[in-house]
Amino acid sequence: MAKNNLKVTIDKVELWLFISMILVTAMIVLGGATRLTNSGLSITEWAPIKGTLPPLNNQTWISEFEKYKLIPEFLAEHSDMDLAAFKVIYLWEWSHRQLGRIIGLVYAIPLLYFIISNQIKKGKLINFLAILFLICTQGFIGWWMVSSGLINDRVDVSQYRLATHLGVAFIILACLFWLWKNQREKWPDNSGKTNLIWLTSTLCLLVYLQIILGAFVAGLKAGRTYNTWPLMDGDLIPKGYMSLNPYWRNIFENIAAVQFNHRTLAYIIILFTIWVFVAAKNNQRVKRALIGFKLLLLVQILLGIFVLLTGDALWLALTHQFSAIILWLSIVNVTRLARFN
Repeated sequence: MAKNNLKVTIDKVELWLFISMILVTAMIVLGGATRLTNSGLSITEWAPIKGTLPPLNNQTWISEFEKYKLIPEFLAEHSDMDLAAFKVIYLWEWSHRQLGRIIGLVYAIPLLYFIISNQIKKGKLINFLAILFLICTQGFIGWWMVSSGLINDRVDVSQYRLATHLGVAFIILACLFWLWKNQREKWPDNSGKTNLIWLTSTLCLLVYLQIILGAFVAGLKAGRTYNTWPLMDGDLIPKGYMSLNPYWRNIFENIAAVQFNHRTLAYIIILFTIWVFVAAKNNQRVKRALIGFKLLLLVQILLGIFVLLTGDALWLALTHQFSAIILWLSIVNVTRLARFN
């Protein structure tokens, strides 16, 4: 009887972690849609409690619209916008923030219940609390990002803050996935070979860096220039690649350099994946997982090329972002298998 109760308990925790993972995935995609529809600055205040409800009458809508009219983005890009159009972008951003609130509650309330009822495996509570900390911190980072687009005559958020916001979201997703797999497999012990662990971890880091570079491409709207492939407007290395001083600024602020680096890292990841695959020749589980990763990597690269050639088409860009999530979970799975196999 006790064994059956334990099984039910494990299923509850697994289900909770899986639902949290799905919600975070939806949050990342919705965040991409909010950015691509130019909706992220439509709500000019951070009101964690009061902002739970959208405007409920015409007077409140007009008040919110008047606030939006005061920021640089409206004057530079949306000066002809009417109230109906404003409602559309407002609801995109409101939905994004609302889902963030839902994620916090869906994670925190069951966690409290599992702690009180002693259903978290002994010695593992810190892992669950770390994710709660990241989720709470992400809310502050979100507003920190949005606030950067409301000042100093900016018409977009800072690409540095956008990359931080997206980077933390992917870390949260990876942690949830790792915990879910551990819970599902009853917390296995490390048994992998050190060499393969380091190789898969390095490949995982490269994919993460590529995601961060993608955030800089998005933040600078670099995907709307150099819309040719494999060359960049006829050049292997685009003109003006190192035009900013000091030189480190080119990595983060130069549109040509940011897009070139994003392309180049994709090629590096392909080559490194082949190396890891050869190194995993005696580990069938890791090899099978790497085959899946390679297929997803090919799809992601092709989607990236199509996004580039179409000038950042909305549906393609969102598909590219969703594919990045699946690719990320795939390489996290590979890394985990190498560690526990």
